[in-house]
Amino acid sequence: MAVRIAILPSPVCLYDDPVQVKVEGLSALQAVTLRASLEDETAELFQSFAYYRADRKGELDLTDAASLGGSYSGVEPMGLLWSLEAKTPLKRLAKRNVLTPFYVTYEVFEGHGVSDQLLGRCVSERWFLAEGVKRIPVREGRLKATLFLPAGPGPFPGLIDLYGTGGGLVEHRASLLASRGFATLAVAYLAFEDFPAIPEFLELDYFGEAVEFLQKQQQVKALAIGVLGISKGADMALALATFWPGIKAAVSISGTGFNSFIPLQVKGLTIPALSYNLEKMKAVGDAVDFSESLDDPRDPAALECRIPVEKSSSKFLFLSGQDDRNWQSERYCQEAVQHLQQNGHHVEFYCYPGAGHLLEPPYLPLCYTSMNKPLGVAMLWGGNWREHAKAQEDAWQRLQNFFRQHLQDCSIKSYL
Repeated sequence: MAVRIAILPSPVCLYDDPVQVKVEGLSALQAVTLRASLEDETAELFQSFAYYRADRKGELDLTDAASLGGSYSGVEPMGLLWSLEAKTPLKRLAKRNVLTPFYVTYEVFEGHGVSDQLLGRCVSERWFLAEGVKRIPVREGRLKATLFLPAGPGPFPGLIDLYGTGGGLVEHRASLLASRGFATLAVAYLAFEDFPAIPEFLELDYFGEAVEFLQKQQQVKALAIGVLGISKGADMALALATFWPGIKAAVSISGTGFNSFIPLQVKGLTIPALSYNLEKMKAVGDAVDFSESLDDPRDPAALECRIPVEKSSSKFLFLSGQDDRNWQSERYCQEAVQHLQQNGHHVEFYCYPGAGHLLEPPYLPLCYTSMNKPLGVAMLWGGNWREHAKAQEDAWQRLQNFFRQHLQDCSIKSYL
């Protein structure tokens, strides 16, 4: 019997889908190495490998078989994906073109170690767009965004999706959320087209225009709008939920609850950027650890930089990692959560041991360090491989459940 690798229930799936990896046709108790390989759109190679031993039937099922070493050890059904690592330092696996899948090649080799004896091979397609999801580029006024509409007539709950100081128009999370039933608008605001990487200030009205655009879409529930953001984008999400009407639910991923880095103009007022001390930066290898650079959130001088989330009528979910090396997001989030709780607001907070700053959709591998091109520096993001992977799985389900809970039951009403 020839050796066969099976990806179940299908080798064609969404990127956030868990799969079962099985190998058949081996000898009883045969020692083998499994390797996964993926090339991103820049032809950067990401790989992982793990040592296994077949059972007495000559079969191997990663659902319950333990890796004996390699990129990870123990029973990790999705380990070959979340442990993918670039051959080149400071590279982050990111999907730039969501209209194409990542092709993941699975291979099984004789013995422990990648040998010349290849026993079997298969390719899996992992997509970021479900069938029928529409991708619509948006250039309306000054708004630069991409709208993703789920398949079907709707109307669907709407989400504004914001990333951080890395800039650009990041689409992979928005496309996956649309594939899960949310009309999602990925919004660019830094280092994209004519947007500078570090503007003199940001205007909340720009993000409000994104909300109004989303509310006007026929397939979107106008009274069921949420916002999520990561890093600097999380702070903007909190500001939008606080100062702009119509936001029912907000998710902060690795945010601070303060206005960071760039002053923010809100209704004629300016919220200054939270100060940071560059002397407190630490060099760790080729990267920079900023985690102790921002001002203490309890310092009275930081008060004018705080986003007064307790003034909002939104529901809030905070997600962060205890090994965040960009800034101490757990500490800052606790401050925001405390203000909300003291004012009787609904708030959920989950902080994951061993997780770093860049909490992404599941099975995207940990990015411990990478270049922040707009800032021109290698950033230390933190995280431990296994713990970070588990955090991403949990956080992804939590944020979807949170939005479904607080947006799905919103009905459109006319107040005219």
